[in-house]
Amino acid sequence: MRNTDETERRWFYGGGVHDWLVTAADSGGSFLLFEDSMERGKRTPLHTHPVDETMYVPDGELTMHLDGVEHVVSAGGVVIAPRGVPHAFLVTSETARVLWLHTPGSCEAFYREASEPLSDTTPRVVDFDRIRAAALTAGGIDIIGPPPFAD
Repeated sequence: MRNTDETERRWFYGGGVHDWLVTAADSGGSFLLFEDSMERGKRTPLHTHPVDETMYVPDGELTMHLDGVEHVVSAGGVVIAPRGVPHAFLVTSETARVLWLHTPGSCEAFYREASEPLSDTTPRVVDFDRIRAAALTAGGIDIIGPPPFAD
């Protein structure tokens, strides 16, 4: 059991604050669950994961690029990116929160390598070079192209 004030908070170098709700160790490796708080313009490169990724959007709006097709996902919406399927997203509302469920929980090493503990002094700088480096060293994600969204 973990209450909101007990979560580990991390700044993700791709932009956004992660609140770790259930780690892979907590679930015996069966899943990973974290909330991501992001701002307008946050985007990801086109990528795949070796796990199934479910995204529930309790607040905000995203454009989700999934297997070559773009979808708008509004508050209350959900998206499933099956393992190996290319996807990316762009935050289109002022802010957005996404609850991420990875099954199994084997991508945690990537997210940890691509983030740092959040404090009042943590510089919130987006650094895709660190994201690419984390992907190469920790695995859990294969970056296959730049963000597929028009500027």
